[in-house]
Amino acid sequence: MSFVAELSWRGLVHQLTDPTLEAKLAAGPQTIYCGFDPTSDSMHVGNLVPILALVRAQKAGHRPIAVVGGATGMIGDPSGKSTERNLLDEAQLEKNVAGIRKQLERFVDFSDGRALLVNNYDWFKGISYLGFLRDVGKSFSVNMMLAKDSVSARIENEQGISYTEFSYMLLQSYDFLQLYREHGCTVQIGGSDQWGNITAGIDLVRRVAGGEAYGITMPLVTTASGQKFGKSEKGNVWLDAERTSPYELYQFFLNTEDRDVGRFLRIYTSLELLSILALDAAVAAAPEKREAQRVLAREVTALVHGADEARKAEETARALFDRKPGGAAVAPPDAPSSALASSELEGEGLALAELLARTLLCASKGAARRDIEGGGIYLNDERVTAANRAVVSADVREGVLLLRKGKRTYHVVRVG
Repeated sequence: MSFVAELSWRGLVHQLTDPTLEAKLAAGPQTIYCGFDPTSDSMHVGNLVPILALVRAQKAGHRPIAVVGGATGMIGDPSGKSTERNLLDEAQLEKNVAGIRKQLERFVDFSDGRALLVNNYDWFKGISYLGFLRDVGKSFSVNMMLAKDSVSARIENEQGISYTEFSYMLLQSYDFLQLYREHGCTVQIGGSDQWGNITAGIDLVRRVAGGEAYGITMPLVTTASGQKFGKSEKGNVWLDAERTSPYELYQFFLNTEDRDVGRFLRIYTSLELLSILALDAAVAAAPEKREAQRVLAREVTALVHGADEARKAEETARALFDRKPGGAAVAPPDAPSSALASSELEGEGLALAELLARTLLCASKGAARRDIEGGGIYLNDERVTAANRAVVSADVREGVLLLRKGKRTYHVVRVG
């Protein structure tokens, strides 16, 4: 299957700049690039879409180039943004670039020149402002730039757009020209919000180098309810284990809605079509078993953190789901915890409302009592409904009290 054909059945083609591009890519190896601006020192699950596009391009026999935007990251891409980005200082940018490089190397095979990892600061640092205006700026029509969605949307916004961000399109276009000249790169991929930047780069390659270049944009992933995909209750779902633990990543995908899971299996895994169709059928026949969600969570966690971490996350999730009341208290490995002296549980014990307030599971003792009466508080997996419930020594399971608010907010109290 060709690269474009695979992207298509996975629902990952939004637009092609040329209808003949699929045939061109199927005819022989090409060099394909995607840019990653270092706005943070870690990428998030939204970035997995272009990362996996590079991985799939490599498997199809093409050579990927991952461009870390050490230069463009200083400016900020206005595409898809309603307000100006905060400019980062050089020290933070350097830290971010190093973090992005490290993560990209976990997915794409850069050995023996099979792929390239470059920083666009390396070619921009030697270019003067006047030289850039003469060599690049003269190839751009302001009328054309104003017509691009990424610019026009911001102009219509009351906050407008700065000259700095307005210039971003020229910088990304020059990336394409540089990669075309130095590495024979003919294809750029990116999200659907990158259409204006990509087509501007294609025009620059044609005007300056007389070359043919192409672009593929992929849809921005949303849930069936229309929400932007990739955020949890804590914010972004990161690829960095220090920010989003393997267990949290597993749980995030495990909680995928039935109407989204088939699409996400296509986007975020390397499973073949027949395997995914079988899981689609399993969702339709027995949605309560959540078989497709478990496969999705396992595959993505293994992709990001390795098979061992995926196995641990799955075992923890299974233990949490299957444990019986009265058994040992089990909590997610990243659950917050605190210590409690065993003496506080002797005699009449400690009011559960007091303990909930101390652990910050509830904002106050009054809020804790209301949550208890509402049926949202669990002690060792048993729902508590009496607001005056006390926690005593007999409640301790293997030195631990497991508190839970709602379905997924845990706190472990270690008693000693």
